[in-house]
Order: sequence, then C-alpha cells, then structure tokens
Amino acid sequence: MKIYFNLNLEGFSNCYVITNEKNMEAVIIDPGKITKEILQQIEGGPFNLTAVLITHNHESHIRGLPTLKKIYTPKVFAADYDLAGSSETILKGDGIIKIAGLTIGYMAVSGHSADSLAYKIGRTIFIGDALTSGIVGSTNSNYARRTLISNLQTKILSQQDDIILMPGHGPPVSVAAERKYNPAFQNLPKTIL
Repeated sequence: MKIYFNLNLEGFSNCYVITNEKNMEAVIIDPGKITKEILQQIEGGPFNLTAVLITHNHESHIRGLPTLKKIYTPKVFAADYDLAGSSETILKGDGIIKIAGLTIGYMAVSGHSADSLAYKIGRTIFIGDALTSGIVGSTNSNYARRTLISNLQTKILSQQDDIILMPGHGPPVSVAAERKYNPAFQNLPKTIL
C-alpha cells in the first residue's frame, strides 16, 4: 500500500490517493480538486479507481467528485445521502468495509459536521476536519464541540501512540503528539486498544 498526498490550493485541503500494488486498485479520500498529478498517480500504475471515501460534505473536500465520476466509475462511501448516491454506500456509525483489497475501518466523529467520518487503513487514520495538528476541528456550538472532543477521545486518542493521523487540512501528526500537545486533550488518561 502507498499513500500519495495532494494539496488542493483552492481550499488548502488535503486529498489522498491510496494504491494497492497487489491488485492494482486505488482509493481516493476527499477529492477537493482533481489535478494532473492525481490522475497520473492513478493512471501511472495503471490503477483501477474502485472507491472514493468522503470524510464530510464540505466543498473543499468534494469539489473534484463530479470530475472523478466523469472519468471513472468508483463507488462513493460517505455518511451523507446526497454524496453517496445509494443506500449501499451510506456509512453509519462505526464499522469495516473491504475495498481495493484493503480492510478499511470507519468511525463516526460528528461534531465538526453531522456526517464526519474517519477512515483507518493499516496504521493510518484519515481524520478529515475533525482534527488538525494541535487543533480540534471547528464546530458551530458548544454542544457540537463537546461531542467532537468526546468522539476524538474515545475513538482516536484510544488508538496506539504511533498511529498516524492524516487530516483534511495541514500536516500529519501522531496520536501520541495529539495526546501530549493538543490543549483540548491535556491530562487525559492514556488508553490503548
């Protein structure tokens, strides 16, 4: 498995292409903008784009989805009905899906938005906007902030220290660094699943 990082300068959002060299399939997470580089990462294999994973329905994370659908026929996975397109691809709560020869865990981390999801592939969690290095995602109320912090504590910070978090904006960070340096999580007990 390889992870390719792509920065969308229009929204300063991150898009990730994950390739599986064993079966030559690929997955894209949060296609904010489809660039020549992204297409080369897929076509260079050549890889079959089998799925698109959406962390949440905000424009800077989904703007490139119509372009992908014109070129490929990926299955779209999201918690938002308008994005997923059918009841077969709606993700609710927490669970596991198997696509592109990969086992992908998904976790609902609502708070930033009602449809926020995080995806765990191997030792990496694609967290969307629920968390940016050192900062808890923005929310529109105190209740949503408490909900988000609770979800992050129970589902993300409970992971092993060396798990890498790939956010929707900004650089990657480890669970250990977030637990130690993020002001929202100071003095929390260390738990490992």
